[in-house]
Amino acid sequence: MISTVRVLIAANSAIARVGLETVLAQSAVLTIVGSVTHRDLAEQLDALQPDVVLMELELQEDETLTALPALEREMALPAIVVLVDNVQSSWVSDLLQSGIQGILPAEATADEITTAIEAVATGLIVLHPEFLGSLPMTPTSPRSSLPSATNQPLTPREIEVLSMLAEGLGNKAIARRLTISEHTVKFHISSIFNKLGASSRTEAVTLGARQGLILL
Repeated sequence: MISTVRVLIAANSAIARVGLETVLAQSAVLTIVGSVTHRDLAEQLDALQPDVVLMELELQEDETLTALPALEREMALPAIVVLVDNVQSSWVSDLLQSGIQGILPAEATADEITTAIEAVATGLIVLHPEFLGSLPMTPTSPRSSLPSATNQPLTPREIEVLSMLAEGLGNKAIARRLTISEHTVKFHISSIFNKLGASSRTEAVTLGARQGLILL
């Protein structure tokens, strides 16, 4: 049985935030740790340390999607479930490439939302059946357009850093543990991304585990 999942709600509309709070409050497994606008998301992620972010996203006008990859290079992001409307296949691809683990339509039911949150909290990917038909290939196919690996082996230090990424540690915590500067940590992470062909911490950890470099 899954333990309590700490959830941070992110939506620009106050009405949407209240609605999502009402939905999540019905679950005995989910605990709401905060409810914020997209502008305050990065700050509250660091302060509240949620397990999952439930985000209402308007792709046509929202810049949050494009900011996620850069944000993930600075901190260990939690699992993210997004509620989106009028989704096109290209947007689904963009969302998956950004490291988002759950994609639901805006009209998803309360059960679908809570189930998706519980699933991504355990490391699963959740893609609503409504979106499967819009993809020309499998949900993970967009990753084929990402940079390919260089086939260079990771150094022992890079494997150490990768292991700490798997623990969910941020750059500051890694720097303190290894007694190195944050700048050096960022250099190692960039090198890891390049060698593994990853675009996010989550993907780097996944690829490292598949290659037997780290244990999860």
